[in-house]
Amino acid sequence: MTLNRDNVAVVIIDPQNDVLSSKGTVWAAVGASVTENKTVPNLERVLKAAKDKGVEVFVSPHYFYPTDLGWKLNGPVEAGEFDAGTFSRRGQLTLDGFEGSGADWVAPLKPYIEDGKTIVVSPHKVFGPQTNDLVLQLRKRGIQKVFLCGMIANLCVESHLRDLIEQGFEVTVISDATAGPRHPEWGDGYKAAMVNYQFLAHSVVPTDEAVKMLD
Repeated sequence: MTLNRDNVAVVIIDPQNDVLSSKGTVWAAVGASVTENKTVPNLERVLKAAKDKGVEVFVSPHYFYPTDLGWKLNGPVEAGEFDAGTFSRRGQLTLDGFEGSGADWVAPLKPYIEDGKTIVVSPHKVFGPQTNDLVLQLRKRGIQKVFLCGMIANLCVESHLRDLIEQGFEVTVISDATAGPRHPEWGDGYKAAMVNYQFLAHSVVPTDEAVKMLD
């Protein structure tokens, strides 16, 4: 990726407590990968580098509202999220109970996300950005190139990667600013994602290299 700060952005998927905090509902599945990759510190490094250099940052969050409990066609991950209350909020128009909840930003990243400059798009509702306004917000700002990171590697991050590529963006995935679940029968989601990233993304780099590219 050849950078022009006028057309490049950092996109972070689901930087939220339920997937990045030891108190989160998904920690049993992703905690080992988050810890090994140093995902939270690496996300903080990426955010700091972007903010220091004036690179725009977009957050694509995952929220569920009480009305979403009426869904009747859910896959196993969606069903598990509903059962556990993952990314749960009390309603679209209220922040009651949001502070410190599983849907809230993980603490080390909050100052960067809540600086009044980060673009927090509408929530994606399953895995990819087809159900939110991320692509619109990127295009409205003339963004053509994306550094992609966040959670979860083989689910929401990979789904965002696939759609952004189909939409014509050039995408670099930051390999250790993400993490994935481990399942006793289904396997290691992070390893699966790393294979697919190599096939799909324009480049896959560690945080050290991404920070240098943003410098």
